[in-house]
Amino acid sequence: MQQLKPKWRNGVGMALILLLIAGWSVLVASLAPFAARLPFVVEMLFYVAAGLAWIIPVKPLLSWTATGQWRRR
Repeated sequence: MQQLKPKWRNGVGMALILLLIAGWSVLVASLAPFAARLPFVVEMLFYVAAGLAWIIPVKPLLSWTATGQWRRR
């Protein structure tokens, strides 16, 4: 059985995803004082949107990690 070597993009991609999530968390946490002033429903929608929005920049990063290209053809 042939053993597969991990590609260097996997490690770099993982590190970039962790950095992106950490940076996004800091950004959202810095907006918390402003979000706290909003009505409860709007604040909840803000956190739901912020909790899902980080996925958008991760998609091309995952594509690059898997294929070496930013967009799948």
